[in-house]
Amino acid sequence: MAKTNQSLTTEFILIGFTDHPELKVLLFVVFFAIYLVTMVGNLGLVALIYMERRLHTPMYIFLGNLALMDSCCSCAITPKMLEDFFSDDRTISLYECMVQFYFLCLAETADCFLLAAMAYDRYVAICSPLQYHTMMSKKLCIQMSIASFITSNLHSLIHVGFLLRLTFCKSNQIDHFFCDILPLFRLSCTDPYINELMIYIFSMPIQIFTIATVLISYFCILYTIFKMTSKDGRGKAFSTCASHFFSVSIFYVCLLMYIRPFEEGDKDIPVAIFYTIVIPLLNPFIYSLRNKEVIDVLKKTWKTYNILKINSSPIEN
Repeated sequence: MAKTNQSLTTEFILIGFTDHPELKVLLFVVFFAIYLVTMVGNLGLVALIYMERRLHTPMYIFLGNLALMDSCCSCAITPKMLEDFFSDDRTISLYECMVQFYFLCLAETADCFLLAAMAYDRYVAICSPLQYHTMMSKKLCIQMSIASFITSNLHSLIHVGFLLRLTFCKSNQIDHFFCDILPLFRLSCTDPYINELMIYIFSMPIQIFTIATVLISYFCILYTIFKMTSKDGRGKAFSTCASHFFSVSIFYVCLLMYIRPFEEGDKDIPVAIFYTIVIPLLNPFIYSLRNKEVIDVLKKTWKTYNILKINSSPIEN
């Protein structure tokens, strides 16, 4: 009877990073600046790839989709986090919570598939360069991108659907800065055993498949590179893969740190900051600053913009 008399929670309070008022202004400024740079960097990269025909190749199509998903991740998490720094009422409804988690899960799952697809693309480019246009056509690239979005969407809907079966009648305070799945498990009055089982059935195979694809691709790439006799060839091959390998390493290190027993919560916030805020910020710079083609297109765009600006300015008598 005591259990049935408990009121079910339909609103949560996000505890966030800190209760120290003196740090809130500093944190707001830092994360707001990161958010602006992240959105400009990722959406700017998407626009650049869309407008420049030179970049309509499989590698850049995957990169544009990755940038779009990083933007989606930032939009799902950061605005609510920034609002909560100065809000006395840091509440979020159950359905807003589910929507936030849905978009986060969609973005992170799509990132896994896209990074694996990019690894396969680099494998074909280096290990079978003569067959690249046959094995990695633009049509196949678009099909792989669409498949990754459909699979990611289904994966997100499955987890959100099973989250809605949980009832929350314990504390309504989420010890986090967004609605993540593990903090919600800890607040559930319903046994989340089935939800945890769904993670092992659906999420784990996705991680294993994508990590295996990346590792096998890079093992073959490194084997091919070390067989090369030309130093210039080796340097070019390493340069082609370096930015992607660095991005993949950061992403999967965070992911592996996150996969641990469900009851532990001490590392939730630091790891979550990294994979929801820092990685979307870094990715456009990792790929752009180390990529000669992107830099050349940026220079060309900037030069064209300056010429148009000069031509449109009034002529002085």
